[in-house]
Amino acid sequence: MSKKETPKTGLYMDEIFVAEPESIDPEKYITAKYYVESPMGLRSTGIAIATEESIGTWTEITTTNDWVRSRLPAKVFKTEGKGDTGFVYIAFPLDLFDVETSGIANILSMVAGNLFGLTAITNIRLMDVNFPKAVVKQFIGPRFGIDGVRKLVGTNKRPRPHLGTIVKPKVGLDPEQTAKVCYEAAMGGVDFIKDDETLVNQKFCPLEARVSKVMSALDKAKAETGRPVLFAVNVTGAPNRMVKLAETAIKNGANTLMLDILILGLPTVEWFIKEYDFKVPWHMHRAMHAAFTRNPRHGISMLPIAKIARMLGGDQLHTGSGAGKMGSTEERTHDLGPILASLKQEWYGLRRTFPVASGGIHPGFVPANFKVFGIDFVINAGGGIHGHPQGTRAGAAAMKQAIEACMEGVTLDEYAKTHKELAQALAKWGEKPLSED
Repeated sequence: MSKKETPKTGLYMDEIFVAEPESIDPEKYITAKYYVESPMGLRSTGIAIATEESIGTWTEITTTNDWVRSRLPAKVFKTEGKGDTGFVYIAFPLDLFDVETSGIANILSMVAGNLFGLTAITNIRLMDVNFPKAVVKQFIGPRFGIDGVRKLVGTNKRPRPHLGTIVKPKVGLDPEQTAKVCYEAAMGGVDFIKDDETLVNQKFCPLEARVSKVMSALDKAKAETGRPVLFAVNVTGAPNRMVKLAETAIKNGANTLMLDILILGLPTVEWFIKEYDFKVPWHMHRAMHAAFTRNPRHGISMLPIAKIARMLGGDQLHTGSGAGKMGSTEERTHDLGPILASLKQEWYGLRRTFPVASGGIHPGFVPANFKVFGIDFVINAGGGIHGHPQGTRAGAAAMKQAIEACMEGVTLDEYAKTHKELAQALAKWGEKPLSED
């Protein structure tokens, strides 16, 4: 941490908010990385963040005591960049937090709190957060994880990417029509089907009837194919009603539940999953994320969200895709790698979270996603299945064939020579390498 930088303002200059990198024990601090743009310069900007998000304020005060000043200041311990633009690293001492009772809400109030509104900072983006073992162990993590979901689907002995779909149109079908779509998708080879994030318990497709009819259709498909299929039922809602929705879904045979975690709020997700064990996997949708992840200069990146989702108990999480209609440029290049690593790597004993690629995916996009994600991911196609010229069953088969081609190291064009569904899909949509998307 350089001490030679000349301050550009008289504010936020207290040296108790500064530390050398070697003095920061990663097991005694939550550390955060921020991208910043500020006329104050990097060091002063880091001090401003550390001050605001720990014990300081905009002016000197008379109520601070020696214990507070010695134990609780957050500290800027590293900067990268030149002039007004770059990265600052802040260490928040564990004594600052109430993780046991306030959990993720208390953590976010500091690492992602008032700092976004500081007028002295032009832009600020939370890039990453690192949690010590003592914090991670306060959260339950996935109850199933990648390995548990594979056992349910039957791919644990011969792992491959899971094929998923979303019922389309996203809303408007009644329970019987929804069940028919799910049956056709299951017969075509999908492993996973989910509600759209906008569908919960609308009058045209009430949850109880939808789950009952879909699960009956999937039971029928299993009897005919021998393959189980997971169906993620969206139970997002007001907390008191959400419990009833989940109980109703489980009573009617649901084998996976889904939450729109950002719309719902991460502390509510923490409470719900921790307090209610429905004995099925949790599928986490990230709808609304782009409100703060899309701008590369301000907001919050997807990486901290992914880490938190895993801590809170997400068995599957939408992460962005290697190719498709959703996701920013950063997600398709250097940022997606760390996101996937955060979900799959060993992390103080937490089970791994299945990353889900979704948004505008069709068979032609499978190789690009396979290249980025590897074997352990769920590839979701909605329109790319239901928009197949021969219908949903053929669309699912085409996606499955594209996965098979990747597993065998064969090009899609070559595999399509002996697989008509894939050939028809490629004729309609083509194949886009990652670099052309």
